[in-house]
Amino acid sequence: MTLLLAQISDLHLDGSERATRRAVQVMDHLRALPRPVDAVLVTGDIADHGEEAEYEEAARILAAPFPVLTCPGNHDARPAYLKALLGEEPDDGPVNRIHHIAGTAVLMCDATVPGRDEGRLDAATLDWIDSRLTALPPSTPALIAFHQPPVDLHHPLPDSCRLEEPGQLAGLLEEHPNVVAVLTGHAHTAAASVFAGRPLIVGPAVTWTLRMPWEGDRPADRDQPPGLAFHVLDDDHRLTTHYRVVV
Repeated sequence: MTLLLAQISDLHLDGSERATRRAVQVMDHLRALPRPVDAVLVTGDIADHGEEAEYEEAARILAAPFPVLTCPGNHDARPAYLKALLGEEPDDGPVNRIHHIAGTAVLMCDATVPGRDEGRLDAATLDWIDSRLTALPPSTPALIAFHQPPVDLHHPLPDSCRLEEPGQLAGLLEEHPNVVAVLTGHAHTAAASVFAGRPLIVGPAVTWTLRMPWEGDRPADRDQPPGLAFHVLDDDHRLTTHYRVVV
């Protein structure tokens, strides 16, 4: 069975009309698709200041007839994220969740370090990933999603605050060949690379797009329309990604 996922990232909801409009625009587009997606992945920085009101707005905007799976980013705050977005008891620990969508395991992982822009998958999260993957039947494909990319993207801004100690995750993935790809956000640019022998897909941002060094000195292009990615996982566990902007 072919799996269709949409990925959005970096909404940075801050109570402003601009941020709200762009997030609503993307979700309206996804709800109106002739063929509904099987799920939407939101790879972090949902809120801009980590305030409960921002997550309450996010919960309203992200409400959909299909599953919406989230993980936090460096602008998110775990207690408010849990309480106002997920409807759970506030807590300071990593927020890791596994979802089973159309025969595929989707691990939404917390790579945030409170108070810092850099990411890290701590020991508890790495153990959680390992245990969840180990429990899967070997034939079950898995996707791992978190916020900060584990490789350089050749721009000084995201490369200064990428995932630290990526070798720990790479070593873990060697033990789990059923992991099809790694999905991240954070960089505000649609990108594709390779990590631990798997596709690494970076989702574009809803709020603004990163200009690469060869595109100009000002990093933030606020005129580009919001972006999203569509991921298609076929019966042979091959992942194909299509990027779109929403106008």
